[in-house]
Amino acid sequence: MEHKTDGLLFKFALIFFIFTTIAMLMSGVSIYVNQTNQYKEQCEKNMQNLADYIESMLIADGKDFLVLQDYFMKHKGEMMIRHDFSGDYAPAKKKYEELFAAQYPGKILGSTITFDELSPEVKNAYAVYSFEYWLYKIEKARDLFGLKYVYYIVPTEEPLHMVWMLDLVRDKKTVNGVDYIDLGADVYEPMEEHQKMWEAWNTGKKPKGYDTYDNEYGKTYAYYNPLYINGRKVGLIGTEIDIDNVNKAILRNALQQTAIMGLILFLCVSVMLWAINKRYISKLSHLQANVRDYADNKDTHIADAIEHDAIGKDEISALSLQIAVMIRELEEYMRSLLETTKELGDTKKRAASMNELANKDSLTGLRNKTAYDNEVRRIEWALADGKANFGIAVIDLNYLKRINDTYGHEQGNIAIKRLCRIICVVFAHSPVFRIGGDEFAVILKNDDLKNVDALVEKFNSTFDKMSQDDSLEPWERISAAIGIALYDPLFDNNLTNVFKRADKAMYARKKEMKAVRT
Repeated sequence: MEHKTDGLLFKFALIFFIFTTIAMLMSGVSIYVNQTNQYKEQCEKNMQNLADYIESMLIADGKDFLVLQDYFMKHKGEMMIRHDFSGDYAPAKKKYEELFAAQYPGKILGSTITFDELSPEVKNAYAVYSFEYWLYKIEKARDLFGLKYVYYIVPTEEPLHMVWMLDLVRDKKTVNGVDYIDLGADVYEPMEEHQKMWEAWNTGKKPKGYDTYDNEYGKTYAYYNPLYINGRKVGLIGTEIDIDNVNKAILRNALQQTAIMGLILFLCVSVMLWAINKRYISKLSHLQANVRDYADNKDTHIADAIEHDAIGKDEISALSLQIAVMIRELEEYMRSLLETTKELGDTKKRAASMNELANKDSLTGLRNKTAYDNEVRRIEWALADGKANFGIAVIDLNYLKRINDTYGHEQGNIAIKRLCRIICVVFAHSPVFRIGGDEFAVILKNDDLKNVDALVEKFNSTFDKMSQDDSLEPWERISAAIGIALYDPLFDNNLTNVFKRADKAMYARKKEMKAVRT
């Protein structure tokens, strides 16, 4: 019994539903991303405007702010500002004015007396009042522009360190039971985490873009503006905005637009499904039944029934006729395909076997002279492209004829295979070839090429130890001569030159060894 969920109409409806859902999601995401980008641009503009606004205030204060900064950097630990400071700097101002009037009657700061001439007590009172004033000003500026965080920082002589001079996040310290703001935190600010901060300071220019932070204060964007007073670069103004909760309106707007678009798509799809069902699904249902019958029984006579039902000149009728032809041809095609596949598999196996035999030495299992010649051609192509980096080791077994004549050819084969194992162990990262009866070649690559001197020493020491091993049979205490040559692009225009130098070095070594083993 066929369920409604098995019908084409249901499947079309499901496809259109998925399409509609994907279209709605993509549209919603597109709307959200577009409006979010616009909002980010506006946020960045607000941060820049706030930084410019604070910069203009600090520049206007000019010399007085520099006096505060210079004093703060040296005496910040002596400045006591209540942790619960609410922005009312009037008491601090009054205290300073009273102390100044009492100690310097008739004097005017900056006119008849300089800051440096003030007593430590008056300096401290002035600094506290001035600091509270600026704390109040930047807090009001922050609220005015609707940002989360505003601060003023000053680099120290120690690399990648910043002193947080005007900071609206208040750390607390307690002195004699009273809570005060812990001023001037000296913080290490690594370059990789604060790229725009250090770009602003190092270049002295306003950077494009902002740093992104995700810490205990939330996820924020931070913008930095270098401050110049009287031509002197004195610090950085930092502004930050919270990005965790600012996109609610954008999200709501995106959802509303997506819902409207989804409703329109739903209506259009409903009309489309009705037309498809009316015009095509009924014909397709009959065709579907015939195709299912063929799938179950593999009876090619069903093609006759499908052709009989192909009435009319529409797409469904054309499809029915094509399916009928396809059913008849499919049977023949599958039969032919199975035969061809079997033949092709057999051919590949034979080719692989022949190729392996053609390139493999029957005694040692190594690649043979044919494989070596193929590798030579490959390296010659690499030389033409200027991409070659290799060396060649030529190795020849000593006294093979003596072993064959004295102990027999079977023992000679044992000696050859023993040499083969030693070569493969020493030069484990390079291809090894048996290019003659007792002659081997190694194309030095990778770590073997880098450590060739140490490997040659290891090769020779292996045979030295073997010659002293009395537990071995005479034909097992073999020796071999090795010659090495490295490719030099200044002198070698082909691999043959390198091989000849290695072969010559091998024969020189062979003569030397024969002189020793008289």
